[in-house]
Amino acid sequence: MGLAILFCLFFYPELGIDLFWNLLIPLAPALLVLALGVWRNLCPMAFTSLLPRHWGTSQRKTLTPTQTSRLNLMGVLALFLIVPLRHAFFDLNGPATGLLVLSLGAVAFGLGFFYEWKSAWCSGLCPVHPVEKLYGLTNRLTLPNAHCGACHQCVRPCPDSTPGINPLSLKKTLTQKTSGYLMAGAFPGFVWGWFQVPDSHGVSSWGELLGLYHMPVMGLLASGGLFLLLNRFVEEKRLIAVFAAAAVSCYYWFRLPALFGYGVFPGDGLLVDVSAILPEWVFTLATVALSVFLFWWIVVNQKRKASWVVRPAFARTNNRRT
Repeated sequence: MGLAILFCLFFYPELGIDLFWNLLIPLAPALLVLALGVWRNLCPMAFTSLLPRHWGTSQRKTLTPTQTSRLNLMGVLALFLIVPLRHAFFDLNGPATGLLVLSLGAVAFGLGFFYEWKSAWCSGLCPVHPVEKLYGLTNRLTLPNAHCGACHQCVRPCPDSTPGINPLSLKKTLTQKTSGYLMAGAFPGFVWGWFQVPDSHGVSSWGELLGLYHMPVMGLLASGGLFLLLNRFVEEKRLIAVFAAAAVSCYYWFRLPALFGYGVFPGDGLLVDVSAILPEWVFTLATVALSVFLFWWIVVNQKRKASWVVRPAFARTNNRRT
């Protein structure tokens, strides 16, 4: 499926854009919230990064906790850097999106060649991993592990098999705190700000390029500041859950209507225009209902938390290099 979408991005760009940006990506947040193990098992980038290990060519080096935390922070910064560029370079350009996917795949493969299992990409530099830890903190469905036949303890704690892991589960160092607070607190505002910027065909000046980041950064700062303020009075895990629900609810508040012709900027992110068939209040009602469900699922109904996937038995031998 991933290769088919990649093929379409280059040779049938309009179809590829619809399949990637207007179908796969809008489904991803809901999947991360409801069944993150499905995503962790099926992610094409994870498959790519693990190819050297399956082929027996990986050098299997061990990352130190400091190196892991630095990769995590780089992943967060990459997320904040790449996503605003969608408006001008990727959302309307299939080949550019294809090149982005190939570039990320090359990085994932390279990290898998040098480092053990999921440590460097899936649980390290991947820009989606910080979102996984935010949206998947109340996961309730544990699935079989499609990648790890035995646990080599490539990263500790293992995000796949640690119930309730969140962006601030580790905050012993400044690097860990920075990446954690950026995701737990600043990400909801970043999501809101992203939807305040229209799509365009490239940029013609540095001012236009900076304009892609203006509203996301403003939202990021406001949301992050609010989180730090409330963190003094509200239990941190509860606050993280509230902000996680706010982030994913904000995403669908804007994205769901846009898919069907009722977006803030007409035509942006359009999958099928049904504005001549269904009234706008239908999508308003749908987004309100979805937001209520998401807050209930993430914030209210926290009686049981499960790991994303099953931890396999620990490996008997360890031939990793440092």
